[in-house]
Parts: sequence; C-alpha cells; structure tokens
Amino acid sequence: MTRKNFGPKSWVYPQPVFIIATYNENGSENAMNAAWGCISDVNQIAIYVSQTHKTAENIFSRKAFTVSMATADHVAACDFVGVVSGNNDPDKFAKTGWHASKSQFVDAPVIHELPMTLECRMISFDYESELLLGEIVNVSADESILTDGKIDLMKLKPIAYDSCNHAYVVLTEKVGNAFKDGFALKKHE
Repeated sequence: MTRKNFGPKSWVYPQPVFIIATYNENGSENAMNAAWGCISDVNQIAIYVSQTHKTAENIFSRKAFTVSMATADHVAACDFVGVVSGNNDPDKFAKTGWHASKSQFVDAPVIHELPMTLECRMISFDYESELLLGEIVNVSADESILTDGKIDLMKLKPIAYDSCNHAYVVLTEKVGNAFKDGFALKKHE
C-alpha cells in the first residue's frame, strides 16, 4: 500500500456545514456558516466561532442561537452567509431571501428554508480556544423531510464541506445499517 503524506491538515470527512442564526441588537436576523463543529454530548453541540464575529457578539448578548443543517437546495445562500460578515453587512440575512420565525424554546430565529434546526442555549464560551458549547433544548424539522415520523437524510440533503477541495458535497446514498451490519462479523467469533 502506498500513501501520500500531507502533513497536519484540518481534513475530516464528512465535515458538517452548520448555519448559526442569532438576533442582532435591533431584532433583525443574522446567520453565519460554520464548518468547525460537532456533537459533544447527548444534548450538546460544540462549535468554534471567532469572538470577532457578529454571531458571537449576538450569542453573548442573548445566550441563545440556532444551528441549521446547510442543504443542497440552499447552497448559494449557505455559502453567502459564510463569505459576508454581519459586522460589515447588517442586512446579509435579508439578502439570502430566507425567512425566519422566533424559536419557541430559545431567543433565536429558526430559518424556514433550512428544514432541520437545533435550538440551543449557550453553555459556555472559551475566549482562548473560541469554543462555543451549546445545550440543545429542541430539534425541529419540517414535515417535508420526514419519513415515518423520522428525519430522512435523503430528503434533508445536508451538505458537507470538503476542505481539501474547497467544495460542498451532498450525502445521499445509504450503504449500511448502523448497530446491525457489524453483527455479521460476530458470527465468526
């Protein structure tokens, strides 16, 4: 087997693309694209957010935020909120064409066009590492992405960030059954 060494890189696959939404001080919506995050406990999410972002300022103020899964159907708008700063363009949310309503659970907006959202309360922010921890108090999903009452990944069409190629990719093929297929190897024990 031959391998090519790349040295230290921030390449993990799949790397989710999160859209963090908050309210600005005037009540308008703000959103940013964040690709450095993960589930950190049963009801917690961890995301690295620079404290210079307008989103961080809003989270510090309201102690709340939502995290929507970026989708293939809205890739241009999802990328836009990542390349334009809310510090420089306070109307960037409006320019996406998105609509939002206030979460029933936290003081943050739920973006209608992104059909799956984690509604979160800020737990902590580490100013040295810029790690934001949030408590997931609710997960909401539009019925259009449900099959038999469960979120259907094929209908959601979440995108992942390919940092090696600076691309967004969509995950759409089922290749196995979690917590089931591995039992076939147990028969050989």
